[in-house]
Amino acid sequence: MDTVIIGILGSRLDHGGLGSRRHERWRPSISLLMHDNLPVDEFVLIYHADEQQLATLTLNDMAAMSPQIRLTPYQVDYENPWDFEQVYSQLHEFTRSYHFDPEQHDYYVHITTGTHVAQICLYLLTEANYIPAKLLQTSPSKEGVHGCYQVIDLDLSRYDQIASRFAREAQDGIAYLKGGIATHNPAFNNLISQLEHVSIKSSAPMLLTGPTGAGKSRLAKRIYELKKQRGLVTGKLVEVNCAILRGDNAMSALFGHVRGAYTGAMNQRMGLLREADKGLLFLDEIGELGLDEQAMLLRAIEDKVFMPLGSDREVGSDFQLIVGTNRDLFEQVQRGLFREDLLARINLWTYQLPSLKQRIEDLEPNIEHELQQFTIKAGYKVSFNKAAREQYLKFARSTQALWRANFRDLNSSITRMATLATGGRITEELVTEEIGRLQYAWSGFGQPAPVDDGLAGVLSAQALAEVDLFDRLQLTEVVRVCRASRSLAEAGRVLFNHSRTQKASANDSHRLKQYLQKFGLEFQAIVKSI
Repeated sequence: MDTVIIGILGSRLDHGGLGSRRHERWRPSISLLMHDNLPVDEFVLIYHADEQQLATLTLNDMAAMSPQIRLTPYQVDYENPWDFEQVYSQLHEFTRSYHFDPEQHDYYVHITTGTHVAQICLYLLTEANYIPAKLLQTSPSKEGVHGCYQVIDLDLSRYDQIASRFAREAQDGIAYLKGGIATHNPAFNNLISQLEHVSIKSSAPMLLTGPTGAGKSRLAKRIYELKKQRGLVTGKLVEVNCAILRGDNAMSALFGHVRGAYTGAMNQRMGLLREADKGLLFLDEIGELGLDEQAMLLRAIEDKVFMPLGSDREVGSDFQLIVGTNRDLFEQVQRGLFREDLLARINLWTYQLPSLKQRIEDLEPNIEHELQQFTIKAGYKVSFNKAAREQYLKFARSTQALWRANFRDLNSSITRMATLATGGRITEELVTEEIGRLQYAWSGFGQPAPVDDGLAGVLSAQALAEVDLFDRLQLTEVVRVCRASRSLAEAGRVLFNHSRTQKASANDSHRLKQYLQKFGLEFQAIVKSI
């Protein structure tokens, strides 16, 4: 690997005079060529146009000292060396014009020389990987004109203590987004882990999808608080449910209006987008927003400007955006109800929040969270007794529990039982009553396993409650075939009609008998139960 050093000519430190005695002085750029343990193959010397004479002298001295080194001069001509924008712009242009090949070369950026502004700019360009290099700091020494040097690697993952600190901060951010709830669902944990990273690294729009009650609003608030903690937003969180916005009210609420913009507009209104300036705007149920409002929102996202209702002057607002929906926006586009260009703009970071049923392994920690929240609000502690807890968890995990409103249903359920708990203890009686309330509330939507599927006559109610919906649907058809057959063998032939032909010796009776035994059933008992 060749070694390439990139440095700025130091108008004072690299000068050393014009006579022969300059070789007796420490000159930072020249000294880098005097170290046996730092062989240099190329030296890129950046210098200002006003320093042409010194640059020529320095390059000549470098060539005389190390004839084999490739010397690459690069001239800059900013007017004010203390103007950060001018200096950064021209040094950034250097990174675009120079061909870096980190697979074949080791790069070092010398930050001892140049103004403090130039040094800062070189550091920033290196830290952002515009220059794929390590930093090189030099200083004089008493041992001779070659001085000493120190290499600084900005790859923080190489430093165990720093890396572990960053890992802890990331874990803290993930825990914060979870609201302190110890979740176990792998898909949800992966989602939150990436969301923590994106929340800190990106200010682009985010799209949170998922069923009602899956936690979109709560997560949006957590993202805002995390961004605020890290200094990524300074304004406030502004949230609105687009389902309540209609007609002129929608335009006015989002973009504001001037006095007299429409009948009843007696005073000027700022609008939610302007209220969210320097902060975060959360538009829940964005699929309910009208097409005209969608068009204005798209421009506000892209250009940070929009036109208040009734105004002929644009206003600006620099906000970050999170949108939520329980609709399929791609289907909405196909139906002409949602703008395709707006969907493309907000679809950069999309996260599908799973339902409670899809995260059933997280049920128990969420129950604990709801109890803790109730304790904080009520001022006294509430908990389940052991039997009641087992009873509630068994029902909550069963196919009978629909959890149609997801975590909202869970919150309501725990709140009811905690409120009725005498002495802060939720008993079996309270759980039985609550299960009845939930079943009644969900009865209008239908149970996933109907009571007339024929299984009630062959399995007890307790056994049925423990059967998964998948197994229940399959077992229902098996029982129907058994009751329509004259023998176990006949039922087996019907049920295994394809796979039996692929076996050298088909034993359909034995296969069906083994399947029924999984549920404690026998063929004759099923037939007699008709």
